[in-house]
Amino acid sequence: MALIKKPVTGMKDILPSEMKLRDYCIGIIKKTYAEFGFTSIETPCVESLANLNSKQGGENEKLIFKVMKRGEKLNLAEAKEENDLTDSGLRYDLTVPLVRFYANHANELPAPFKALQMGNVWRADRPQKGRYRQFMQCDIDILGEASNLAEIELILATTTTLGRLGFKDFKIRINDRRILKAMAAYSGFTEDRYDDVFIILDKMDKIGLEGVEEELKKYLGGGEISSDAKDVEKIEKYTELFKIIEGKSGVEAIGILADKLGDFFEEDVREGLKEIINSVEGTKAAQFEMVFDPTLVRGMSYYTGTIFEVSMPQYGGSCGGGGRYDKMVGKFLGQDTPACGFSIGFERIIMIMMDEGFKIPGESSKVAFLIEKGIRGEKLQEIISKAQKDRAAGKQVLVVRMNKNKKFQKQQLTEQGYEEFEEFYSNPIG
Repeated sequence: MALIKKPVTGMKDILPSEMKLRDYCIGIIKKTYAEFGFTSIETPCVESLANLNSKQGGENEKLIFKVMKRGEKLNLAEAKEENDLTDSGLRYDLTVPLVRFYANHANELPAPFKALQMGNVWRADRPQKGRYRQFMQCDIDILGEASNLAEIELILATTTTLGRLGFKDFKIRINDRRILKAMAAYSGFTEDRYDDVFIILDKMDKIGLEGVEEELKKYLGGGEISSDAKDVEKIEKYTELFKIIEGKSGVEAIGILADKLGDFFEEDVREGLKEIINSVEGTKAAQFEMVFDPTLVRGMSYYTGTIFEVSMPQYGGSCGGGGRYDKMVGKFLGQDTPACGFSIGFERIIMIMMDEGFKIPGESSKVAFLIEKGIRGEKLQEIISKAQKDRAAGKQVLVVRMNKNKKFQKQQLTEQGYEEFEEFYSNPIG
């Protein structure tokens, strides 16, 4: 039986043209983040299931690729449930591994610690265009910094990187989980319903405010449209909050909400967001806009404060996001450590750049030496020596044997970016 040549469902092969672009982007990302003081780390792709299932990853915990126990630990005869067979899994993001890494090496790391981590993650998701079961993530995180300096540095580093990759006119949407909770509490929702309300709110950009209102009525009515006066009052108070800030600018909208919510709104939240927005807008090195968006939720349950997202409407969605997760490290260390991170949507950025035919700037000229098959010995050595000199001068030189169909060979090489060709024959004419 012939072996299977296609990748496993949800995975993909990466061709040289895309790999070249990926390497270029990784180089820009690492160089820029290094300028902001971030240092690279690496963690294993396999993590303990106890960590992956610690109720930190939201819906992603349902998408874990689990790994069976090995050797003597794997006892198929006595296994009664899945946990008897598995004890680890492929990481679904880079944050859980980072926090475990930090907890394990905290005494060896500086404070605050600014980490850069790039690597593949795996989710047993339904594959579709631009979404695979294996994909690259690119995270920067600051652990041990409680002030808004962490958010400001993360946003500036990420937006500077995007600007250097050629992106502009995008938005950084920003919100705070404490504002989401304050709005829900003010409206009369009990704390045990917050997460469900936020999941519905997160659909605002797709179904609009009226759609959110209808879904809340169904939720409170247990699947049927609720007509209970108390439920209607809660929903009206909640949706009214979004209406009163419609069309208002970031800082102004935050002030309006703060005044409306009164004691439900923590004063340091207002001042914190204002400081972040004003500091970033006043010092940014790329062309983008900071936008306060009270509908921004972010799916991960580990977020405790500020949350943000890169929005690129012209490309139909977001290209990264992050936020503050001050309680997560404490689950490993037993004491809370302030933490905040930002992740670039690496795969989506690559897809956009490829769709737009992005050309890597400043590439050295590419030359192909086509050598007739009969050339051997000293003559071959002379040609390779010439190629070595050109390489030392900064050129990219490909040395290959000449095909019978030289025209087609040149056409393929041209598609790969080769601009010059030198042909070498055993008996050159003239």
